[in-house]
Amino acid sequence: MSIRFTAKARRGMVALTLAAGLAVGVAGCGGGGDDDKKPEASASASKDGGSNPSTQEGTDEPLAELKGDGGLILQITSATRDSGGFVTVSGNLKNDGDEAARISVRTAGDETEIIRHGSSLGGATLVDSATKKRYYVLRDTDGRPLTTTGMPRIDAGASIPVFMQFPAPPSSTSEVTFQLPTFAAATIQISG
Repeated sequence: MSIRFTAKARRGMVALTLAAGLAVGVAGCGGGGDDDKKPEASASASKDGGSNPSTQEGTDEPLAELKGDGGLILQITSATRDSGGFVTVSGNLKNDGDEAARISVRTAGDETEIIRHGSSLGGATLVDSATKKRYYVLRDTDGRPLTTTGMPRIDAGASIPVFMQFPAPPSSTSEVTFQLPTFAAATIQISG
């Protein structure tokens, strides 16, 4: 009986250590790495409280602007290939409507594993038409999507920063189609 208990405890400690390591790794991947321009832009957007969309857009044109339900607009500002084999798509979710809006639950997709973790952008995909492959949002070991989650209600005229992380298409692929349920699809360029 004590051997079984010891084995279970050891497995629990290994699982806990792996989960902690993955959490640290995910936090490190979302930090932006060596790119000094993006953290400054994010910090200035945070200081403004998200109530001034023109400040968040900065001087760069968005890669794409996707219209969704209820006056919501997803502005994709970057799609960056990381050295670890990931593509991180970042942007802002704006409410151009006259009333406060919530993101549809359909944006989480229809996979049970992702849905059980609440509202997210887990239904997003990248489609590489050259290789005829679809890339789904990455998930951690508990099935949580590596995207912005738990999104609040967005007041009229306000915006919130969002991100999604995908496996990287082959390095020869620089153009993919971004899709998110309830939003229009758009072709975006991957940098890096």
